[in-house]
Formats: sequence, C-alpha cells, structure tokens
Amino acid sequence: MDGSEAVNSFEFSAFSFQFRNRIELSRDGQNRPPDPRVPKRRIVALMMAVLVAAIAAGACHRGPPPQKYDLTGKVVEVDRQLRRVTIAHDAIPGYMGAMTMPFLVKDDWVFGVARPGDSINATLMVDARQSWLENAVISEPATADPSAASAGPAGPPEPKTGDEVPDFSLTNQDSSPIHVGQYRGRALVLTFIYTRCPLPDFCPLMSSNLAEVDKDLQKDPALYARTHLLSITIDPDFDTSQVLQNYGKGYTGDTGQSGFDHWEFATGSKDDIKSIAEYFGLRYWNDGGQIIHSLRTAVIAPDGRLVKLYVGNDWKPADILKDLEGLKPG
Repeated sequence: MDGSEAVNSFEFSAFSFQFRNRIELSRDGQNRPPDPRVPKRRIVALMMAVLVAAIAAGACHRGPPPQKYDLTGKVVEVDRQLRRVTIAHDAIPGYMGAMTMPFLVKDDWVFGVARPGDSINATLMVDARQSWLENAVISEPATADPSAASAGPAGPPEPKTGDEVPDFSLTNQDSSPIHVGQYRGRALVLTFIYTRCPLPDFCPLMSSNLAEVDKDLQKDPALYARTHLLSITIDPDFDTSQVLQNYGKGYTGDTGQSGFDHWEFATGSKDDIKSIAEYFGLRYWNDGGQIIHSLRTAVIAPDGRLVKLYVGNDWKPADILKDLEGLKPG
C-alpha cells in the first residue's frame, strides 16, 4: 500500500467509525443515540494510529535515497538510442571490481560529446531499481594506439543493411589464407573476439553464443550446410593461428564437431584486422595489456550483402537463427 492508499483507508476508517457511533439501527429500525461507552478519546486515538500508519507506508514506498559512488574509466561505446555508454572502468571501492559494462546516462549532452577512447569521471547512482550516471566529466585521450582501430570520432560510417561486404583477407586457425568472398553461396555469421579477454560478458559470451548457434544449426542439416561461422581476433600479436586453434577447440568440441569446417577462427596482419574491424564499426585499443573494445556481430547473406549488424552483447542465439532461417538459399 502506498501513501495515498493509506490516507484514503484512514479517511474511510475514521468516517465509518464515527458513523457507526452516531447512528446505530435497532432491530425495529428506530435510531438509537450514540453509545456513551465509546469515549471521544478512543476516536482520536484511532485517527492518530491510522495517520501514523499512512505516513509510514508512504515512507516505505519511496525507499532509501540512492547510493553514490565515484566512477572513472574510458569510454568504449556510445549508444544514443538506448541512452547507454559502455565504459571500461576502474574498481569502484565498496561496490564492484574493474570491468567493462554499459551504464544508463540521463544527461543528453553526453551523447553529443563522448567518443570511444575518451576518459570519463562520473557519479554512479544506485537505488533499489536501477543505476545511472550523473555529473559526467569527459576528456579526450592524450595519445592513441596507432595500430588499433580509431578510438576517436573519425572513421567510416557503419555499413547498412543491403551493403555489399568487401572481400577482406585473413588467415584461419590452420594457417590457411581465407577471404570473406569465399563464403558466397552460404550465409556467414562473423564476430570479433580475442582469446585473453577477461570479461565473461564480452568475448567469452560471443563464443558461447556462437557455439549454441552451431549446435542448433546441426538440428537442420539443410540449413547447416548453407551457413558458416567466423570468429576474428582483434589481438593478432598474441592470437596466432595455433593459439586460435587451441581456443577454438574449446568451443567447437562442445558442439560435437571435430574440426573447423563449419566454424573458423581467423587472424591476420594488424592492418587487415584494423580494416575489417573499422568497416563494421568496432573500436579497440590496448590499455596496459588489456584490449578495450566494443562488440560487433554481423549476419551476411549468401550474396555477400549485410543482413544485420548487432551492436553490443544483447543479441541471443535465437536472434541469429531467426535471421538465418529467413534467408533464401544462395
């Protein structure tokens, strides 16, 4: 019961009590005088008790004020539509460790200023129902990693549905050269990962999701034969073909596959990785040994055109399956 309901209840109870005390009907229908045994002090006491209950109920409904924490970190991604900014933040004493996660931001101006790679300081507000950022202070990075995809506002626009995806060249887990164009005739699902990623809701989640997609596709042999999966590393210095092969076995083995015929893992030169990452709008850079990055997962039709580009980690395996099932055979 909220405050207004409690007050209404109080008013009704007091009125009912007074009415019963003023007029009581006898069995023969005649009015009887008020019962002298009910003193006015009792009426006042009842009214005060109900009023106190109403005030208490209103206070409980509002709940305690939000907790405040200082947050510092780097902007990874800005989503104006969802009003969220993904931040790789430092440890927040008394609340959570260092990690990368999206935050709700209520100030409109942030979305016109913040760019991936910017430093941010803000107040994290947390109540019983939600959390959000206030009092943000944003500054541009002093330097940028030239080998990484652009962390600033510059860069090509993300591809749109129907755009033809360029024929990017890469190297797979078997050290064999591959290129995006070779999958024409099959639908291609590609995502970006790196094997040392410590954040369970980033690269490991992308790989776990694709493993589930692979399992579900096997239930439909015809659809399975018309599809292909590709995971591309954004850490080519460490993620060699051999490293990717060992990493990939940890996921493809769970799907019942002994090889990489349906799901490949790819690396390439820094320039090759930068080119394909930038094309899909993915930003990444090295920060003290950890790669700070956004997330992109693309579904490409058998004719080589983009069907859908998923931003972030909100997509589910069922979303990809629905996209693939809706495609006509190449």
